[in-house]
Amino acid sequence: MSMITARTLTLREISHRRGNFLLGSLAVAMAICGFALTLARLRAFDAETAAQIEAFERRTATDMATLEDEIRRSMKGLGFNIFIFPKGQELAEVYAEGFASKTMPEEFVTRLAASELVKVNHLLPSLTQKITWPEQKRTIVLVGTRGEVPIRERAMKAPLIDPVPPGEAVIGFELQQSLGLQAGDQIRLMGHDFKVAQVHSQRGSTDDITIWLNLAEAQELMGKPGLINAILALECNCASVDRLAEVRAEIGKILPDTVVIEKESTALARAEARNSAKRTADQAHDQMEQNRIASKESREEFAALLIPLVALTSAAAIALLTVLNVRQRRSEIGTLRAIGIPSGTLLATFMMRAALSGLLGAAIGMLLSLAISGDTKLITPAEWMMVTSAAILFSCAASWLPALIAASQDPARLLRHD
Repeated sequence: MSMITARTLTLREISHRRGNFLLGSLAVAMAICGFALTLARLRAFDAETAAQIEAFERRTATDMATLEDEIRRSMKGLGFNIFIFPKGQELAEVYAEGFASKTMPEEFVTRLAASELVKVNHLLPSLTQKITWPEQKRTIVLVGTRGEVPIRERAMKAPLIDPVPPGEAVIGFELQQSLGLQAGDQIRLMGHDFKVAQVHSQRGSTDDITIWLNLAEAQELMGKPGLINAILALECNCASVDRLAEVRAEIGKILPDTVVIEKESTALARAEARNSAKRTADQAHDQMEQNRIASKESREEFAALLIPLVALTSAAAIALLTVLNVRQRRSEIGTLRAIGIPSGTLLATFMMRAALSGLLGAAIGMLLSLAISGDTKLITPAEWMMVTSAAILFSCAASWLPALIAASQDPARLLRHD
């Protein structure tokens, strides 16, 4: 008689008892499908979380950029809010006259710009003085200014006040009205001719009787070459416990012979509102992340309970089906043992059957999970190999003990009829 192999016995066994084999494969498929769908749901949740946070960050960035632009335009209309005056300047005089009588070298602004400033953004030197306009025999305020001085290693920002080119003048509303001046007209001031480059609208302040010139030309007319009486700056939009004290400390280290004051403005209030809005957005972002993390942990805890439960149920079903199969084949197993088939061959037969059942179950489980989820990228090829190997081992482990018991029994006992 030719040697009967485990492979031959396995194929005959599967062919003869197809129903039992398919039920075992379905038990494996149930475990694989449950695992794959749970994994897919967790991944989808992660992707959804990432998309929501990314969308929130984009909206926040857009809102903050819009608010920043609004603040910049607002500040441009309202002017500077930090004023640096020469040391020893009486602030009461500044408040009463609107400008400082003491002067300081124009080089101060260059020294400030060359430092590592972080608390202010714009630097504008100016020289202001109340004079008599001899050609018109009236008192005016003359302001000399130049372009903003860029701070070292920092991108030049859009200027809050446009510089006055040499040979040109910008005049206030009252002067324009009383003298009938228009942009493009020529005026004569202290023996020098200037072209009216721009006329300001009414501001209800000394600006209405002010003439703005290029700083160098104004210094020449006032007899104060190389001197200024103020440096205007714009405080950065930074959240701080005491902004002014920090600005004073920073500027004081660089220019000890100066005094710094702050002018409250609507722009500053809006900047503070922007900081508050950013803090609120950051808190909302953090809360969103925490909520999603907590939800994910809850889902993972549920999956950690569900997957083992499904696996145990499937293992119990496979073991039960193996026991039933063994009982149904008691006579066959006894006969095979009686004709000399080793117990190892019988055990190998049961294990090969279990391995094939696990392989088929893995394929069915993955097809079911793909059909249910509708995601063709549910699992990677590497993960597919791992799942298939796990399904085969799972099926063999669940079948091993009943198969071992059946293969090791005495053939005489199996063939005895009660």
